[in-house]
Amino acid sequence: MSFTLAIVGRPNVGKSTLFNRLVGKRLALVDNQPGVTRDLREGAARLGDLRFTVIDTAGLEEATDESLEGRMRKLTERAVEMADICLFLVDARAGLLPADEIFADILRRKSAHVILAANKAEGRAGADGAMEAYALGLGEPIALSAEHGEGLNELYSALAPLAETFAARAEDTAPETDIAVEGDDEGPRTPTQERPMQIAVIGRPNAGKSTLINSLLGEDRLLTGPEAGITRDAISLSFDWAGLPVRMFDTAGMRKKAKVQEKLEKLSVGDGLRAVKFAEVVIVLLDAAIPFESQDLRIADLAEREGRAVIIAVNKWDLEPEKQQKLRDLREQFERLLPQLKGAPMVTVSAKTGRGLDRLREAVERAYAVWNTRIPTSPLNRWLSEMVEAHPPPAPGGRRIKLRYMTQAKTRPPGFVVMASFPDKLPESYSRYLINGLRESFDMPGTPIRLWMRSQSEANPYKDRKKSTPSRLRKHLGKKAPG
Repeated sequence: MSFTLAIVGRPNVGKSTLFNRLVGKRLALVDNQPGVTRDLREGAARLGDLRFTVIDTAGLEEATDESLEGRMRKLTERAVEMADICLFLVDARAGLLPADEIFADILRRKSAHVILAANKAEGRAGADGAMEAYALGLGEPIALSAEHGEGLNELYSALAPLAETFAARAEDTAPETDIAVEGDDEGPRTPTQERPMQIAVIGRPNAGKSTLINSLLGEDRLLTGPEAGITRDAISLSFDWAGLPVRMFDTAGMRKKAKVQEKLEKLSVGDGLRAVKFAEVVIVLLDAAIPFESQDLRIADLAEREGRAVIIAVNKWDLEPEKQQKLRDLREQFERLLPQLKGAPMVTVSAKTGRGLDRLREAVERAYAVWNTRIPTSPLNRWLSEMVEAHPPPAPGGRRIKLRYMTQAKTRPPGFVVMASFPDKLPESYSRYLINGLRESFDMPGTPIRLWMRSQSEANPYKDRKKSTPSRLRKHLGKKAPG
């Protein structure tokens, strides 16, 4: 039976390092600077034979107001209420601080199962700090070193009995059914659930990315506020978007490269770029007040170059006074500044009020379907003949380039191969002509399209090989005829 474990504690006690250790990969950003983690990050953890969900939380701060630190604390307290077990981490080398005692009291009130662990306990100095943690009155502390992987056996021993308790409760409350859970070795199996669509939301700082995802979730799951650059690492959340299973990535705001100075911000932007590479659909979120700035164009171009289905979403539309004129201006700018995304959907939304989110969902589904388009070879070649007849390829040096055959090589995004004579002589403008024709003729607006020109010699690896006589025939011919 799976359970949920929330790792909580003061800033810089090693929560994200332990989180990464338990999930077996570097998902959370780690730095010596305190307060790196701001949002809740979930991961699938594995410890021995235990399988559970682990939540990395922001460092507990003493602030309780509406400041950034106060909002971070509220999110962490929410994680405490969501989790089955709380792992309270203290810093064995720093020793107990007054804030540790305050948070220990909070956990006693809000969580039924609290495990105390003293991290950074390697060495003599760490061992003394681990002993000091007894004073919190939360039982015997586990001495851990998240960085070196020490103390995980002791953590397993503390978690295993609680996991059995949760499993027993689940069996008592589970409804009777003849359908086996997927993955069991015996009994009938349920159909595998459709894999969630991978969606990344990217944009400049303060465009409203986290607010948008909170609005889709119907709850304040991600940290938001007027400060630019609140989100630091790419947070993924799986949920049902009006019947559409999705896994959505909230990413850090991307600024111009020259302005990305601090090490932590560089890590954050790098994390966002990785999210784009793993995504299938990318929502480029613009601020209606300042749309299509140079950084917005770079971000949209990045998504196109990575071959992702792209949606342009213009946020804060509720604040726009002249909506009709603004929309006309936006469409003109879009077509002029991003010709490589010609026909991509552009949706106006208000993350704050929720207006336009139903249209955004429809646009995402449509873009995903186009991204997966597969065109049969026969209509593709009829189309190619018509395009060549309407506008023949050039004849460099008097030698006409012939386009002989076309087939689709891949989807996600759609990619096509054209067999041609002298493919290296075909100008880029003619390739653009064909790509634009594909978009219009086969209803593929906006999606990236890849087109490769190949010569027939590339297609036939045996074309230039000399014919050889089979070895047995050579032996036969080499024998003298009988006299």
